[in-house]
Amino acid sequence: MDAILNTAKSWLTDFFDPAVKQEIQDLIANDTEELKDRFYKNMEFGTGGMRGVMGVGTNRINKYTLGKSTQGLSNYLKKIYAGDDIKVVIAFDCRNNSDTLARTVAEVLSANGINVYLFSSLRTTPELSFAVRHLGCHAGIVLTASHNPPEYNGYKVYWTDGGQIVPPQDGEIISEINALAYEDINFNANDSLIQLIDKEVDEAFFEASVNNGNFNAPGKDEFKIVFTSLHGTSITAIPEVLKRAGYKNVTIIEEQAEPNGNFPTVKSPNPEESEALSMAIKKAEEIGADMVVGTDPDSDRLGIAVRNLEGEMEIVNGNQAMILMTKFLLEQQKLKGFKDNEFVATTIVSTPMMEAMAKAYGVEFKTALTGFKWIGKMIKDFPESHFIGGGEESFGYMVGDFVRDKDAVTSTLLACEIASQAKANGSSFYKDLIQCYVDYGFYKEKLISITKKGMSGAEEIKQMLKDFKENPVSSVAGSKVKWIEDYNMSIAKNVLTGEEKSIDIPKSNVLIYETEDGTRIAARPSGTEPKVKFYISTNANLDRAADFKKVSANLDDKINTILGELNLG
Repeated sequence: MDAILNTAKSWLTDFFDPAVKQEIQDLIANDTEELKDRFYKNMEFGTGGMRGVMGVGTNRINKYTLGKSTQGLSNYLKKIYAGDDIKVVIAFDCRNNSDTLARTVAEVLSANGINVYLFSSLRTTPELSFAVRHLGCHAGIVLTASHNPPEYNGYKVYWTDGGQIVPPQDGEIISEINALAYEDINFNANDSLIQLIDKEVDEAFFEASVNNGNFNAPGKDEFKIVFTSLHGTSITAIPEVLKRAGYKNVTIIEEQAEPNGNFPTVKSPNPEESEALSMAIKKAEEIGADMVVGTDPDSDRLGIAVRNLEGEMEIVNGNQAMILMTKFLLEQQKLKGFKDNEFVATTIVSTPMMEAMAKAYGVEFKTALTGFKWIGKMIKDFPESHFIGGGEESFGYMVGDFVRDKDAVTSTLLACEIASQAKANGSSFYKDLIQCYVDYGFYKEKLISITKKGMSGAEEIKQMLKDFKENPVSSVAGSKVKWIEDYNMSIAKNVLTGEEKSIDIPKSNVLIYETEDGTRIAARPSGTEPKVKFYISTNANLDRAADFKKVSANLDDKINTILGELNLG
């Protein structure tokens, strides 16, 4: 506690604002536990950048923690691009304080002699990624906490390729940040180096999104869409992109259309959770819409609901959406002709069905750690290859490589193209998905997230993962465990034969069990939230579409058995 108290007291110098110093003094006098949580560690970069609760302290998002990160980034850029006229583009989402924090970040960059393009108002994360290359920038920054609760904000850094920072840049930037004291931050802005941007970049992004996501699907005049931005940034892009692609029957949920960092109409602005789409689904039932789309605050994730076999609106999960989007893009590429350099990609905790489908098309399949920065890195690392598309289970997808991060704008358009074409052909999004299960195997997944907040929560998460590794599972739902993949050790071991293989991707705190029947259980801590996540994947053959419900129920039973065996039910 002495170390924490000393760290807190270091914020009582004249460098810090009077209000900040007063708040810290109040915490020292009256709330030791809160003081501990705010100062027991420094905010860190995770799978999606730096994300946390806003407030005073080293473990909070504020002008000083972001200022220090930006000063470190500035120092790094000036070292790597010495002599260059360095340029950085900044965007921000709808969250409380995102605009003022973005301005602070711009001011620190400008104080260090760096040219800044700052969006004049909120914009989507995919547009920020696009803007990095469109404007010829050396880096990009977006102020967002994605789908986290209202008290959160965050900071993601992008590199010259438009993708999030990855090794070695991330470690080198972090070293620059850690070498600084807060007093080293230069807050003395050079306003002449800050240029506001908006419509010119918007136009270029909209055009690129339509070019990549529009396949001239038939039936657009009859296809009805309900769209909700969940109070986020996608309202600035998706309605316009759909309009330009020819969709006329788009109903916007007006109660959720106004950007609002408090997200007043939802418990969580996360399209992974069914409650977030409930208002849009209700409207879809009222007007007989074909599809519902909702996006998270920075518009990199999308949730989709379509009509099931009974004609009722049903949410499809991230794995299901990814499968159908990838299948559609593969079919489009097949029509053009494969050149034997194409690949699709996903992450190690996403559905194995992606690999089965890629194999059926004879296309290379690549896997990466959780986080789209790793998929973006693949595109950079293999310039001779053609990236068709890829996604991850957490409701993110990327169409082509013009954006180098999850892109709910173009993915929304793609989903509508798939569904509109299916309807015109006498099928549906849902029926086409079932046909994929017939063609490539029926894979069904379940995610369990356990939240553990604060300093003690971090220790609990660490212990849970330690127990999961040190007390290995020998069988799952009656099937023997065959492989144990330890991504911290970079080793995959066949526990039945003793065979070992090296895992050729960066180390990460992930452990995966795979059984003889292909069931997979993965465990990892979240890189952006105080959670530990367990991913369960099961599979079965589906000989004909008519057996879908029966086989689906059997897989549900198997998942429930696994949850019981692991005490996760």
